[in-house]
Amino acid sequence: MPKGEKGFSGPVPKHSSERLRTNKDAVPIETIPMVGDVEKPPLDMDDPHPLTVSLYNSLAESAQAKYYEPSDWEFARFTMHFIDKLLRNSTPSAVMLASVNTMLSNLLVTEGDRRRVRIEVERGAAMGDLVDVAALFRQRQKDNATG
Repeated sequence: MPKGEKGFSGPVPKHSSERLRTNKDAVPIETIPMVGDVEKPPLDMDDPHPLTVSLYNSLAESAQAKYYEPSDWEFARFTMHFIDKLLRNSTPSAVMLASVNTMLSNLLVTEGDRRRVRIEVERGAAMGDLVDVAALFRQRQKDNATG
């Protein structure tokens, strides 16, 4: 990295709504256009722990899955292998737990992980707007019927 440029390590950045200014010298982002959706492959494990299955399935339902490439899904399956081993071990290894935590972080599992790469999920806000529009429509119909 050239001298003077800042990386993306360090504390979790503030949410964009909390930032007062944006830096003019922000690092440019290169995009690679690809065609087609990437589907979640089956977990394909012999008798996985229920938490392993649940976590893997939740990845596909999470917003960051939109950015997953086939290699990300394979990395997720690889991560689930170690999570399953960790869950089944009567004396889990702290080193393995730390490694799994890092792997999950690389998959952008938590909000802090997503903020580090400038991804913010606003699931509730979108639903709130839909509900408000529907309520407004019903109110206008009611007003037109009585007025």
